[in-house]
Amino acid sequence: MPASTGPSRRSLLLILALALVAGIIYATTSSSSDTANTATNIRQALTPNMKPTAALQSVGDIDQATLSGHTIMPKLGNETAKAELGRSAWKLFHTIMARYPDTPSKDEQTALKSYVHLFVRLYPCGECAEHFKHIVDKFPPQVSSRSAAAAWACHVHNQVNKSLDKELFDCSNIGDFYDCGCADDEKDGMNEKAKQSAEEIRSVSGSETGMSKERIEAITGDRGRQI
Repeated sequence: MPASTGPSRRSLLLILALALVAGIIYATTSSSSDTANTATNIRQALTPNMKPTAALQSVGDIDQATLSGHTIMPKLGNETAKAELGRSAWKLFHTIMARYPDTPSKDEQTALKSYVHLFVRLYPCGECAEHFKHIVDKFPPQVSSRSAAAAWACHVHNQVNKSLDKELFDCSNIGDFYDCGCADDEKDGMNEKAKQSAEEIRSVSGSETGMSKERIEAITGDRGRQI
C-alpha cells in the first residue's frame, strides 16, 4: 500500500506560504526604510550645514609641499588657445586683486596666498605655469591689503611681459586696465594706494617703463584688453 503524501504536501505548502509572507514583510520594510533614508538625505541636503565638512577641514591643513609643488598641467601647444587663456586668466587675476578686502583678516590673507600658489600649479598651460612659478618664487604674493595685492599682481604681470618683450603696465593706474566694478571714488583710492605700493615694489626690483597712451587705449578701449 503506497505511503500517504498528504502531510508532506501540506508541510511544503505551509513552508511556501510562510516564505511568501516573510518576503512580503521584508519588501515592505525595506521599501519603507529606503523611503525614509531618501527623505532624510533630501532633508540633510536642503539643510544648511553650519559645521565645516571633513573635506573643508582638511583644506586648512594644506602643507607647504602642496602649495609650492611642481606645476601639474602639460604643455599647451596651440598658440591661439594659449593667448586667449592668458587674457582671460590675467583679467580674473587682476579682478580678484581689485575686489580683495582693503584690510583683510589673517584668514583672508592666507586664502589669497594659497590661491596664488595653487593658481600657479594648476594653470592649464604647463610651460607658462613653470615660467610664472619662477617669478612668484622670486616675488612672493603681497596680501596685506588690496592695494598691495593689486600692485604685486601688476608687478609680476610686468615680469611676464618683460620676458615676452611686451610693453609694461603703469602699476600706479592698474585700476584703469582691469575694471573692478567699483565706484569711481573707490577706484581712485585704490589707484592712489596701488601707486604707493608699486613704488615700494619698484624700489626693490628696479624701475619699470610705463605704457604709451596709445597702448593704454588699445587695452582699455573698444578693442579690449590685449595683454
